[in-house]
Amino acid sequence: MQVALGLGNPGVRYASTRHNIGFMVVDHLAARCGVDWQHQADIQGQVVRVVLGGREVLLAKPQAYMNRSGSTAAALCAQWEVPPEDVLVIFDDFLLDFGRLRFRRGGSDGGHNGLASVLEALNTEAVPRLRLGIGIPPTDADVIDYVLDPFSPADEVEDLLERGNAALELYYAEGIEAAMNKFNG
Repeated sequence: MQVALGLGNPGVRYASTRHNIGFMVVDHLAARCGVDWQHQADIQGQVVRVVLGGREVLLAKPQAYMNRSGSTAAALCAQWEVPPEDVLVIFDDFLLDFGRLRFRRGGSDGGHNGLASVLEALNTEAVPRLRLGIGIPPTDADVIDYVLDPFSPADEVEDLLERGNAALELYYAEGIEAAMNKFNG
């Protein structure tokens, strides 16, 4: 069993914001697979099982705020006996142009508080991740406001969701090296 952990904030207020692109990607994938999310109070999250690239994958969305995502990640790992290196964290990155994807095997949190929470809770930086470019904020914009705003009409969000899903399928079918070679460009 592997885990694809989409990061975001729960609730209608945040549903279509840039910061929730991690949720949006796993939601899109669950819908494509025709499965419904199940709430699990004991992990403070929602989960659904899918098969990607011939592997059983647990899609997950923490239902605590972004900066507290680590508690869900740790509970998932404990309950499903998943090592941290089998948890792929999917989240927004405002330092990447809109639509760019970037896989990494591990490393620091890069200033992303949701990822920081996950790395701290799992007690390792050896956690693979998929960063989704939400666009670089204008120089006069407040970064927090920017990430908590909805996408602009010019943003091709559906294309980003499709590419995110294709990236996940390749990651689980052929591994991170193949996914990095195709999508990190």
